[in-house]
Amino acid sequence: MGRLPDSRFWRGKRVLVTGHTGFKGTWARVWLSRLGADVFGYALAPSTAPSLHALVGSAGLSGETIADLRDTDSLTAAVARSRPDIILHMAAQPLVRRSYAEPVETFDVNVMGTARLLEAARTVDEVKAILVVTTDKVYSNDESGRHFVESDRLGGHDPYSGSKAAAEIVTATYRDSFYRSRGVRLATARGGNVLGGGDYSEDRLVPDIVRAALAGEVLDIRSPLATRPWQHVLDCLNGYFLFCEDLFAGKPVPDALNFGPSPEEAQIAVGRLASDVQAAMGVAGTWNDSSASDKPREMQTLGLDPTKARDYLSWQAKLSQTEAIEWTARWYDRWRGGGEPLSLVTDQIDTFMKGA
Repeated sequence: MGRLPDSRFWRGKRVLVTGHTGFKGTWARVWLSRLGADVFGYALAPSTAPSLHALVGSAGLSGETIADLRDTDSLTAAVARSRPDIILHMAAQPLVRRSYAEPVETFDVNVMGTARLLEAARTVDEVKAILVVTTDKVYSNDESGRHFVESDRLGGHDPYSGSKAAAEIVTATYRDSFYRSRGVRLATARGGNVLGGGDYSEDRLVPDIVRAALAGEVLDIRSPLATRPWQHVLDCLNGYFLFCEDLFAGKPVPDALNFGPSPEEAQIAVGRLASDVQAAMGVAGTWNDSSASDKPREMQTLGLDPTKARDYLSWQAKLSQTEAIEWTARWYDRWRGGGEPLSLVTDQIDTFMKGA
């Protein structure tokens, strides 16, 4: 069934999570806290209402700083104050379409924000491992439909993808120039598209489904034939945590790893995923194709090969894509029915840790 995080390792570890107010960041800080870590956060305030961060409150946080990744003074002070053993860097401008509208901001946040964090961490002796989270979109995508491996050429058709590929290069440069000689392990994680309860982000498929269902409207989707490496947020975070464990322990793991569904599992197109999520949530299974030739281009095919993560970390996705959809729909159903958000999060974490 694959490996799970070791609470004996995490107990008492000081962990700085950047982007802790985001969807994935909120799941990460709650889970790390349940593993016994002292978690500190650095991020902007949530950009949506509701947000999972606001719904679960301060659970899982020993301290937080609400500030911009581009604010060097605030960032440096927050890193120094938290004295982390491990840094999990997830803060980013994460939206492809927004990157077309705001390319300079996207590069500033994703590239120079990463550089600022890595520079700030150089001043803290306690830091032993840093994991920079990028994306499945860092590869130069030839639209062949093949699953990318870690040695494939980096690139990016859109500003978001290009900025994340550039963040990979920044990370490698800091590793070779500064961190390797200090014995600090620095690596990147390339995660596929995540599904999970509590995502209220703009311009994402599952949140759009939830918003349409709550409003009684027909869902608009783009590129219904496009395929993505869908996985549950807990599977993705499990990979990040295992990677951090082995980096901290000095084990011989690669400097970059992919995390996504098994290559043997058929890729699910956007349109089918939308219909499957709607069916699992018991809402009207209809949607409109809002694709248009004059809108910014998005890749139609994208796949990851996570074989190295399996071989080096004993990691594999515990939930199939179908199960990821079911878990996600169950979370939203219970939330719409009055379920307490923090309990919904911790219940799924505990079930996952028991073997899903």
